[in-house]
Amino acid sequence: EVQLVESGGGLVQTGGSLRLSCRASGFTFGDYAIGWFRQGPGTKREAVACIIKFDSSTYYSDSVRGRFTISSDNAENTVYLQMNSLKPEDTAVYSCAARKRPIVTASAARCDYWGQGTQVTVSS
Repeated sequence: EVQLVESGGGLVQTGGSLRLSCRASGFTFGDYAIGWFRQGPGTKREAVACIIKFDSSTYYSDSVRGRFTISSDNAENTVYLQMNSLKPEDTAVYSCAARKRPIVTASAARCDYWGQGTQVTVSS
């Protein structure tokens, strides 16, 4: 059974940092692209970042590039999202997702498995 379990969300002040984790199980980690998406209150779900293992290709949305870093620990089947210089507009439920093909994507529709999500709240 494929499972994605997120952790690391919480409440942080503007300018602070958080690191989210997405632990994957039930599939061969290297055969998938793993991404982070977010949905804030009253907003559409948007892609944040994506990574594939075999060549470490990454994707970042314009809104987070330079502040967020996606990485993977292949031994632990875990993908991280380091979030620095957080802003109130980063407040959202962050979910990780897996795509069966190892091609980075910003499309939620191309993802096959989803975690439950973790709340990130940035206070002003």
